[in-house]
Amino acid sequence: MKSCEIVKRAIEFCKPPRLPFFQHDVEDVPDDVCDCWEMDRARRGWFFDHAAEDDWGCGWAITEQKNMGQVVSHPLDDWSKLSTYRPPDPSDPFYFERLNGELSEAGDRYVVVTSHFNLMERLHMLRGFGKALMDFYLEPAKIEKVLDMILEFKVEYFYELHRRFGDRVDGLFLTDDWGTQGGTFISAPMFETFFLQRYRQLVEAVHGHGWHVMLHSCGKINDFVPYFIDIGVDVLNMQQPRAYGIPEIGKRFAGKVCFLTTVDIQATLPSGDPAKVRAEVDELVKHWSTPRGGFIVFNYGDPEALGVKPEMTQVMFRAFVERMDYWS
Repeated sequence: MKSCEIVKRAIEFCKPPRLPFFQHDVEDVPDDVCDCWEMDRARRGWFFDHAAEDDWGCGWAITEQKNMGQVVSHPLDDWSKLSTYRPPDPSDPFYFERLNGELSEAGDRYVVVTSHFNLMERLHMLRGFGKALMDFYLEPAKIEKVLDMILEFKVEYFYELHRRFGDRVDGLFLTDDWGTQGGTFISAPMFETFFLQRYRQLVEAVHGHGWHVMLHSCGKINDFVPYFIDIGVDVLNMQQPRAYGIPEIGKRFAGKVCFLTTVDIQATLPSGDPAKVRAEVDELVKHWSTPRGGFIVFNYGDPEALGVKPEMTQVMFRAFVERMDYWS
């Protein structure tokens, strides 16, 4: 069976023959997903290998620990700027012209295009994190206006992606980090007020193009998982299993949404303990996967940023390979 079909069966709970793998680093381990990041490259210069201003006017700086960097200047730090602020053009050919090269390397793999910084992330990048949280209370109308602007951009962006590439794409990988190690940034009622229906529109737009929705969200987002399932998110990329509670998440949600996951990137992989890594692999397969599917093995892909020894990534993937036929 081709890699693309194996991944689709896992997402749709149609009994894949084995666990699928989203990774490109370890030889002799399946590599079932072609992930394309080039749509995120900014005309103004920002990308993950270059800190600069992005096309929304957010200024990025390089962090001491190598990673994507962080936003240090915010174009809507003063609400007086909102009346004249304009987002980038979602149909700008610049965002799409390099995708052909990435797609040409897909072979028989499942193709996912990444679109970082969606509703919450782009909101606080534009306004500033602390100000955005306060303005849910102080300036809700302005927050809603900005969220609608982001949503409109994303929907048109995805329309343009579909117009150009159609069924050459299988899924979209969206990012919105929503939590600390202890819980979500905002309450569930506030999420319902500002975000639930906007996420629903976002998911419906993606599904309307015939694609799956993969949503990445770091932090302990347990309380928001039911919302994401309700609006139709197909795959949740949750990278901190120990923070969520592996048995708890499995008991509540296994079989209801597909998990794209790795051994915990903050607690387990950095420990450098192969026994702990293998034990967590066992737990994840047992509690989060089902006989019908619902589980994709994931690679964070930047061990240096995590303080992880590269050999731990190999330990993890080889442990998953040993269990990839678990349900058969």
